[in-house]
Amino acid sequence: MNFIKVVIFIFCLSYACDMPAQNVYVTKTGTKYHKETCHYLKNSKKEITYEKAIERGFDACSVCKPRKEVSNSQSISSESSLTTKTKNITSTRCSGKTKSGARCKRMTKSANGKCYQH
Repeated sequence: MNFIKVVIFIFCLSYACDMPAQNVYVTKTGTKYHKETCHYLKNSKKEITYEKAIERGFDACSVCKPRKEVSNSQSISSESSLTTKTKNITSTRCSGKTKSGARCKRMTKSANGKCYQH
């Protein structure tokens, strides 16, 4: 019985070591990690591992939606952590006035209700 457990353990260990780390791509100035085919990587891209991207505080790109392939037990914990990071930020119309006295037409997510120009 113990021999079978040892064989299974060695098999699992060798399988885990053979799995390559998933690589993602980041830009020089961005805060997101991407798939290789994402259009945001047009001007610059640097390949790093998924684990390094997470360590450095990068978030997943909302356009290409890169996902880490994990087992079922890990996916449950990662899904719950993803929902805690999601914020409901809505944009509102800027409350600033233009030179002519009309209300600004730009949208903003700023807490003070003003766009970048006001």
